[in-house]
Amino acid sequence: MNNLLNSEARYSEFVHRVCRYIERHLKESPTLADLSAHTGLSPYHLHRVFKRVMGITPKQYAEACRLRTLKEHLRNGSDVSSALYAAGYGSSSRLYERANREMGMTPATYRRGGQGMRISYTIINCPLGQLLIAATERGLCAVHFGSTRAECEALLRREYPAAEIIRDDRRLRYWVTALQNYFQGRDFAPQLSLDLHATAFQQRVWEALRKIPYGETRSYSEVARAIGQPKAARAVARACATNPVPIVIPCHRVIRNDGSLGGYGGGIARKKKLLQQEQKRSSKSGKRV
Repeated sequence: MNNLLNSEARYSEFVHRVCRYIERHLKESPTLADLSAHTGLSPYHLHRVFKRVMGITPKQYAEACRLRTLKEHLRNGSDVSSALYAAGYGSSSRLYERANREMGMTPATYRRGGQGMRISYTIINCPLGQLLIAATERGLCAVHFGSTRAECEALLRREYPAAEIIRDDRRLRYWVTALQNYFQGRDFAPQLSLDLHATAFQQRVWEALRKIPYGETRSYSEVARAIGQPKAARAVARACATNPVPIVIPCHRVIRNDGSLGGYGGGIARKKKLLQQEQKRSSKSGKRV
């Protein structure tokens, strides 16, 4: 197994195999010792190599897989107990509470499509089309681009079909102003309240994105180095792709090492326009906005 780790490509190959093993054995909740026995690599080296490539530990990866599996089963109509078991959570109250904390609601509420939740939203015209802004009582929870208002609303309701989702232009006036100011050339204040549910790794990436100055870009590799995980560029890209509040958390400011734009949930054309707008306004002002 040590010979397998002689190159960067083999690092990735090795970790890919470990990820697949974790995914196949979620119910057994494999420990680091289990993974070590399966791969033949010492727990210390396995943990180091995995974190170097993925940016998170094997345990954190397993937790993210459990949450994804839980949500898939709940969406497909499984009862909560079956979904928890299928995802490897077991049935203890401690694990139920962990799922609740990571999802921002109880699994039962999620299974009911967010029933009992109250989400306010508004939709504004912006230079890139229609923009939906949604928030809970705790802060902003979603920003969606769309060609039409109906498309924007559908994206929000798809995730929470049973939640109380109401249009409330007045309640979200503060956020509307903040976004309108952005399109006029001003960046967001760092203290703006957000209500986001993420893994520890996603949180670190998103915090790093918010530190990228208006008008500037960073590569996925540079962001990985900024969070202390220089080999986790691909994991950074995945964290960018799962960002629920684009623009506010400026994942559009992250590009590939060769200068190409990479991906963007709102579409590459929007990413290009956002960067052009920021760079144009920043160069006109001659300073950071």
